[in-house]
Amino acid sequence: MQDNPKQPPQRHPFLDRPNRTLVRMALPVLFSLVAEPLTGLADTAFVARIPGSEPVAALGVGTMAFSAIFWAFAFLGIATQTEVAHSVGRGEEGRAVKVVSLAALLAAGIGLGLLAVSIWFLSPLASIFGAEGLVNDYACQYMFYRLLGAPAVLVTLACFGGLRGAQDMRTPLYVAVGINVINVLLDWLLIFGHGSFPAMGVAGAAIASTVSQWIGAFWCLIAVYRTLGLTVHMRGAGLVRLMRVGGDLFLRTGAVLVFLTLCTRVANRFGPDQGAAFQATRQFFLFSALFLDAFAITGQSLVGYFLGADDRAKARDVARLVCWWSFGTGVALCAAMLLGTDLVAWLLVPPAAYAVFGPGWIVVSLSQPIGSLSFATDGIHWGTGDFAYLRNSMLAASAVGVACVLAVEFFEPPQVLVYIWLASTLWTFIRAGFGLVRIWPGVGRAPLRG
Repeated sequence: MQDNPKQPPQRHPFLDRPNRTLVRMALPVLFSLVAEPLTGLADTAFVARIPGSEPVAALGVGTMAFSAIFWAFAFLGIATQTEVAHSVGRGEEGRAVKVVSLAALLAAGIGLGLLAVSIWFLSPLASIFGAEGLVNDYACQYMFYRLLGAPAVLVTLACFGGLRGAQDMRTPLYVAVGINVINVLLDWLLIFGHGSFPAMGVAGAAIASTVSQWIGAFWCLIAVYRTLGLTVHMRGAGLVRLMRVGGDLFLRTGAVLVFLTLCTRVANRFGPDQGAAFQATRQFFLFSALFLDAFAITGQSLVGYFLGADDRAKARDVARLVCWWSFGTGVALCAAMLLGTDLVAWLLVPPAAYAVFGPGWIVVSLSQPIGSLSFATDGIHWGTGDFAYLRNSMLAASAVGVACVLAVEFFEPPQVLVYIWLASTLWTFIRAGFGLVRIWPGVGRAPLRG
């Protein structure tokens, strides 16, 4: 396949059954996205059985630090998915092979670099997240063993992008579920010790994750080889473009992290009740985002495919359907959140924080339809390769959002969480607005404008 530069693509099923194809492709993406947070809950449940509160606190610190590091390299999956989708749509299977091969090699190199550099700064890194004393020691153990799996995590990310760009949404699901099942089994074996395996506590949880991630990385490489192919001849894969996209997404991710971190800091500044209520709402908000991300990732692959095939009209049809399905999901999430207010409060919120939880929760619930369009348009513009526009719109939205949250901190209004979530809603609304006008009517150099 590597030596065949161009083949006529097969007729895409979206042409005959657009709604069915979109949903059929989105469901495996959804389940693969849900697998990771469920495993995080399992890790927490295992570690919580270790005596003392320090192990759980260290797990939280290590997980946050690890996630922040790797979030910066999400471009390995996003850019690879777009480039492969464009190539497959054009029938240029040979270039798709080169792109995914380059991305996997680059991912392995970045992972090794992260390991070599970060391993010397584990304690200061844990301190940034507030870890001191024994918590810091445990967090350093956890991060050390997780960093040993850094190349595997990034290679898997790149391979997932390649597979999804080739319209294969099921294989990443199988790999994600497989990784997480292995991780849970190894948690049981290594955290508490069984047979000849000693009890390793928090370090055991990290080793379980690292081993399962390496298994997943090799599984992904085999799947990519069978689906697309792999090659050592990567000339023409577009290294410069991949790195340019990486820079755009790095800045965009940085803006997101600044805004979300500021919201969390301001909420906690007003007391433990506000902090607890904000954390409960934020956790559910992040989980609900997985449903919307599934349509965004699917839309990215389909838009990229049809743009590669030089069929802008069909790419616009994909954009329209993705927005409608995402909006409908956002409305359903809004209704479910409003109906489940008391249940969520009972499950996640300390009784002392009930009074400050309810009003903010209502704001977040009502913002779901708007948020759905911001996710949908993100995925569409990923598919078009419009990364610079996404970067600029996120920087603009975050500048406004940060200003609003700082104003909340300065004026100290009653029901502070309501105002923080209103600022978050405005941040989301600006992103959705920028995303929609780029498609309809198509402002600036819009890739989907007819």
